[in-house]
This record gives sequence, C-alpha cells and structure tokens, in this order.
Amino acid sequence: MLKTNLHQSYSQDHLFLLQKPFIHGSGISASLPLICSKISFPKKHKNVGVSLVPSSSIKASTTLTDDEDKLIEVKAVVTVKITAGGVLSDVGLERGIDDIKDLLGKTLLLELVSAELDPKTGLEKDTIKGYAQESGQNDAEVKYEANFVVPTEFGRVGAILVENEHHKEMFLKDIVLNGFPCGPINLTCTSWLHSKYDNPSKRTFFTDKSYLPSQTPNGLKRIREEELENLRGNGKEERKSFERIYDYDVYNDLGDPDNKAELKRPVLGGKDHPYPRRVRTGRSRTDKDPLSEKRSTTTSYVPRDEAFSEVKQLSFSAKTAYSFLPALVPSALTTAVDSTPRFSSIADIDSLFEVGINLPPDLENKGFLRTLLPRLVKAISGTTNYLRFELPETMERDKSFWYRDEEFARQTLAGVNPYSTQLVKEWPLKSKLDPAIYGSPESAITTKMIEEEIGGSISVDEALKQKKLFILDYHDLLLPFVSKVRELEDTTLYGSRTLFFLTADGTLRPLAIELTRPPFEGKPQWKQVYKPTWHATGVWLWRLAKAHVLAHDSAHHQLVNHWVRTHCAVEPYIIATNRQLSVMHPVYRLLHPHLRYTMEINAVARQILINADGILESSFSLGKYTMELSSIAYDTQWRFDLEALPADLISRGMAIEDPSAPHGLKLTIEDYPFANDSLLLWDAIKQWVTDYVNHYYSNSNQIESDVELQAWWTEIRTVGHGDKKDEPWWPELKTPKDLIHIVTTIAWVTSGHHSAVNFGQYAYTGYFPNRPTIARMNMPTEDPSEEDWEEFLKKPERVLLQCLPSQIQATRMMAVMDILSNHSPDEEYLGEKMEPSWGEDPIINAAFERFYGRLKQIEGIIDDRNVNKKLKNRCGAGVVPYELLKPFSEPGVTGKGVPYSISI
Repeated sequence: MLKTNLHQSYSQDHLFLLQKPFIHGSGISASLPLICSKISFPKKHKNVGVSLVPSSSIKASTTLTDDEDKLIEVKAVVTVKITAGGVLSDVGLERGIDDIKDLLGKTLLLELVSAELDPKTGLEKDTIKGYAQESGQNDAEVKYEANFVVPTEFGRVGAILVENEHHKEMFLKDIVLNGFPCGPINLTCTSWLHSKYDNPSKRTFFTDKSYLPSQTPNGLKRIREEELENLRGNGKEERKSFERIYDYDVYNDLGDPDNKAELKRPVLGGKDHPYPRRVRTGRSRTDKDPLSEKRSTTTSYVPRDEAFSEVKQLSFSAKTAYSFLPALVPSALTTAVDSTPRFSSIADIDSLFEVGINLPPDLENKGFLRTLLPRLVKAISGTTNYLRFELPETMERDKSFWYRDEEFARQTLAGVNPYSTQLVKEWPLKSKLDPAIYGSPESAITTKMIEEEIGGSISVDEALKQKKLFILDYHDLLLPFVSKVRELEDTTLYGSRTLFFLTADGTLRPLAIELTRPPFEGKPQWKQVYKPTWHATGVWLWRLAKAHVLAHDSAHHQLVNHWVRTHCAVEPYIIATNRQLSVMHPVYRLLHPHLRYTMEINAVARQILINADGILESSFSLGKYTMELSSIAYDTQWRFDLEALPADLISRGMAIEDPSAPHGLKLTIEDYPFANDSLLLWDAIKQWVTDYVNHYYSNSNQIESDVELQAWWTEIRTVGHGDKKDEPWWPELKTPKDLIHIVTTIAWVTSGHHSAVNFGQYAYTGYFPNRPTIARMNMPTEDPSEEDWEEFLKKPERVLLQCLPSQIQATRMMAVMDILSNHSPDEEYLGEKMEPSWGEDPIINAAFERFYGRLKQIEGIIDDRNVNKKLKNRCGAGVVPYELLKPFSEPGVTGKGVPYSISI
C-alpha cells in the first residue's frame, strides 16, 4: 500500500472566519477558506519538522541540515467547478461542519504519488500528503492551493490521490502542479469527487501523460490496476448515485408489470430476444414478473461521471428536456389540443404553425415550458402562453413538398434516414419468410409493371445490369408483426416494398409500392401494388400507400438506424472502455470525447421514450411490439463490420470498391448527398485515428501484448454484444491497422452516423404528413365494405387524415423532434476542442491541428456542393441544402453540426 506520514501542529491564535462561499456538487453551501495545510514526508528521509503558518499562500516551513538544495517547492492548484442552486441553498448541520473543516484547512486532502519505486527497497515510495485551501473564485470556479516541499529523490509525480472531506460531492476540473524544473504537471480530472462519508476510498487522478500498460511507470502499476477493479464493481447490490461502477445488464426495465399487467414487456437481451447490454443498476425485480427489474421513480442510475454536469443541465439540454417531457406529454397537449382524435383538414395541421394552441390555465404560468421548448412556447403580450410550432425549413421553402413524389424519393438519399435505400440485386423480388405461415413469397411487382412505368426505354434486366433499380424493403422485417399489431386499437400494419428508378439526371423516381398482409383471421394472404397514376382515385390511393411506407420508414429510422445502431450499440463500448482501459491508456483518451453523456441519454430514454406505453409505443404503428422489432433488427441486420461507413455503402449496393476513385469507392448513385459528405468525414476521422494510433503502436506485437486493449475488445464482443459473440464477422485485433479500423468505426457511429439520422429530424418530421410515425387505417382497397369505399370516393382527404397520426400523437412527436434536433449551447463538436492529454504530446497536438484544418475544409466543400446546380438532390427550387454533416454549428435547431458524441 502507499504509505503516508503526517506531522502537524496548529496555531489557534490565527484561525479566523473568512466569508467566501464554497459550492458543493449536489447543493450549494457557504464555507470558509483554508487557513492551514499539512505535509508529510517518507520516514526514510531526514527528519522534517512541519509547522502551520497562517497565510493565504500556505508555505511549508522545513528544518533541514544538509539537504536543502535537494528540495523543490511545488504548488498544487485545484480547480473546482461551481455547481447550481445558489450559495445558501444548503443550510443543514452538515454544512456547518463543512464550514468548520474549511476553516481548519480540511476541505481537500491531496497525496502526491511518485511514478517511481524506491530503488533501495523496490517498493512504492511514501506519498506526500497535504491539504488545499481556497485561494479565490469567480462565477464559475473555485481555486484551491496547497504548497508542498518535494525532495528531488521523490521522482516524477504520476498521480494524485484526493479525498473530499466535505459531506457533499464536488466537481473537480483539474489539478496543476507548478514548480518542477520540467514545467507544470497537468492532471485533467473532469470528474465528480464523492464525499468520504459516502465512500472512504480516495480518488486517483493520473497525469495527462498517456502510457500503454507495458510502459506504465513501476510506481503506478498497482494503482492503475486497482482503479480499473474499482470501476468494475462486484456485480452485486443496487448502485448508488455517487458511484462510478460500470457493469452489464439486459434491458429488463422497459415494462412495468407491477403497475398494470398489460405493461409487461419481454426482456431484451438473451437467446429469445438478442440485444446489446446496458449498464447494470442492481434494482430489485418486480413482484409480478421475476424477470423484470423495478422501474426507477427518479432518474435511473448511470455512473456519476456519465451524467450531465449541473451547468449543462441548466442550459437547454437533452437532460432538461427529457426530464420535463412527462409533464408536457401527454397531459399538456391532451388538454390543449382538440379532443377529436384526428385533424379535420390539412388547414388544421397548418394552423399549428400559423396560429398555435393556447395552453390551459394550469400550465401557462409554469416557466419550465419555455425552458423546455424555447422555440415553441410563445407569449401573447407577455401574459398568455401558447404553443406554436416553428415552421420546418422544408415547409418554409416549399409548402407542397410533403406530397411531391420527387421529394419522397430525394429524401431517401438526402433526408433524415439515408441508411435504408438499397440496390436491387435480384429479380424477381422474393420473400425469405416461411410460405406456410406468411403466404406466397413472390412479389406482386412484376416485370411488366416496371417496364410500363419506365416507359419501355429499358428492360428490367438491363436496368439491373446498369444498377438503376433501388428499393426500400420492409417486407420481411414487418410481415411477422402484422397479425399481432392488427389486434391493437387504432393502428394497422403491412409488409412493404417500394421500388425506385435512377433517372438520367441522377435523381430517383418512385415506380411502385407493394403492401402485403399475411393470412389473417381466416382470410388468405392479401397483397397489392400501387403506382403513380394520372387519375384521381389512383392518385389518392398512391398517397395513402406512401403514408404507410413512410410510417414503416419512420419506424426503421428511429428504432434501427437511430436507436439500435447508435445509442444502443454504443453503450457496451462505453462500459467496456471504462472497465478495461485505464484513463492513462491512449485509446481511452482517444475515445473519451466520443462516449460522453450517451449513457445518461439512454437511461432517460428507457424511462420515457422506449418504455412500455412510452412515447415511441404510443406514437408508432407497432405499439407495444415496438422494441421487439428493434430486437429482431439487431438480430438479423446489425453487424459491427458493417457499421463502418464504406462497408455499409457496399453492403447496400450503394458503392463498390474502386482504388482509383476518391475515398476508394465508386458510388452507385453519384449524387448521393449523405454518402458524398459522409465519406469526407470518414476519411478525416480515419486519418486522425491513424496518426494517433501509429504514434503509440509501431508494430503488431504491441497490439497483441496490450492486455488492457485485448480485454477491452474481447469484452465488447463477448459481453457487451454477447448475443453475437460467435459471429464470424467480428474484426480481429492483432495489428495497428485493425485497431485503426475498429476505433474509426466507433468514432464514426458516435459522430457522423448519429448526426446524419438525428439533427435533421425536425426539418423532415416537424411537418408530420411528410413522415408520419403511424398509419392507423387499412388501405381502402383491402376488403372494403361498400360504405367504406363510398366514403373514400367522396372524401379521400378525410380518409388520409384518419390514416395519419392523431392530434395528440402528431403534436407530441413534433415537440419531441424539436427537442432531439437541438444543439445545446455547450455542444462539443468533432475536432473543435483538443483534449488536454492530446496537447501534452507535440506529435498528437500537430495531428489534431491537421484534423481540425481538414474539418474546416470539409465545411467549405459542402457549401460548394449545395450551390452546384448539377447536384439536383441537394440543390434546386424549394430544396433544403444538405448540411447535416457540416462539422460545426451554432446552438439551436440548425440542421447541421457533428458533435463528438451521442449527447441527445
């Protein structure tokens, strides 16, 4: 163990009260600056007498004989961030005790840890121990200082142990040691420091210098390993809010069977429902279902440093927004909107943007609504609040955009879900499902139909050879759910296929939509093909068929391309990174900005978004089967190797490898805005990762012998994504090239992938007829009664409105989409801010500067593309420029900006 020695005496005559506030982590308390400090030296050194001198700059008075020239005066400056709540918000007995401790100089106990072993004994050197006192503060931070006299034989400081003597946690920003001949030593903390009364163990903070495990200084090896053991926990007990323990569990907390039997949901994770793992909370099981975990009545546990800082929570952030959503949705909107379940006309929908909704008296004076939805909650004469939605940019540019076929097709390449379009590789189209259960596998879309639609200018065979046929295929994914969903109220479902043709100008043209119902309630399989037509009945049927397809596409976008492939798949990476990679590890420090806040977002999502009867279940066609669909998609579609952007494009037939082409790929559709901009970003990230990895790993032996790195990758594959641990497609980790590819893939998913599917949500779903989340009515041609058919012929718009989301479903999702599309003021964008540890190394510093410069170039390239008239999928009359992958953005709903991490 590290040993400490402390000799201290107090001069009571010089203790006096200084009224300077100290702000704690979970509340705010005024306390007193430190008046004294203490220092200890190893017993093996010559005797040191320590006296305590009352001074705002604590000096250690030493009595030495012949070794004075071997001592170094070192000052430690500790920066603590002030947290929210007000200076005198905490006025209990504990605060008074903490004030006295401040007065006596007992706020923060610091212990300097040598990076070197004692050359005589081969043991760890004794630590040098002392207290820090407050030296000043501003509105954001409090500074504490401690002066140490360090013998030169102590060697390099490799870490500091810190103990918080207060009853409240505090947020440590950093510690800087000044006075060493080599210059300042920096320790970036950015961490909540628990009270010793919650946990008596001291926290370890390492210097910003990175070390591979094999390069760890001998004096730090034990505490490096112990710190990782502490973060792993013991897999027992319920986790406490102040803890920093990372462990795995299945998604067994989405249901609420103790509340209502119908709120029971299957466990996601395991053989029956494969799924990534989430962080373990340790809550007890429900009374009525031993497989389900009790739901939290407050925010679910995440390791303390994964939560937003209180400063971030005060700003308009996802945490703030999500926390208040239950208060607004559905109660406020249920009261505010008309009780009629559907909109009576398109004009009623438009009035949400032009007139708004008066908020009921019990809500209009609640200020949190303006904090939650600052763009949406308006005021009339400063008194009466009302909810008026901002006009999405798509609608602002072209009010008829939502029903135009060319826009429907364009959005598959440049909208909020550009990940689902595929090249048609086989003809005729055919299902892989069991025909004994689901009916004939042959598609109703025939060669004759397609050749008629493309005007006979080219045969289907030739179109396949020239790679001109593309598809949105949700047939086999959705068909197994159709019968179950149709037993639910106010919703319906089909399996669907939508076919597109690539025109000579590089745009897509819709050709046909096929909707399929399997055998159901004694009825045979039903399927029908709808095509663009030039007569009224066909036009309205086509619009209704598009509404169904768009609802399917919305579900696949949110549940698969957004939730499963980013939020959900990334959580195991975060857990494994903290459990297996020391904070000293260069790969930990490379990944760290990409993993911030995602666990907090996911925990809140489990509480109100993806839970039983939550926002998604009540807004999407699949109802209570919504999350089951995400499990099926994970099981059948998710592969780590295909999460890399180039591999994804190739797997969908949207690109082929071509060493002579830019980025090494030739796009099947040259004007594919998402792919073109993504490849710029992918290459920039990969080059940055390459420079970084090659600096630390010069050969394969270093990769294979890195015990932390190998444990990290093994745990991701076999535990975090353990339901797929035996898949053959997992990449090996044997060479620097392997590591570059793995890390680039993770960094891409958390940044570019997530931004592409998230920050355009309000632009494309804010006007919900463009992307409805649910289709509530069967097609008029499916087993219609004479009465229903007559209703459709007389009032087709009314039938369309009955099919679209209800008023409460629509307005709720519009509000949620506005929140999800928002950049908070403290957003951290890719390449914008250098991590302190990167700046410690001049080679990494230079590589990062090149990365930042490339990102600025990419911004200009994207701007140029958006005014290029030849690129019709991103430039044209009423067309929204494609900016979702522009790296930087100002705060708000901007439709651009790529944060490092999934922070909303």
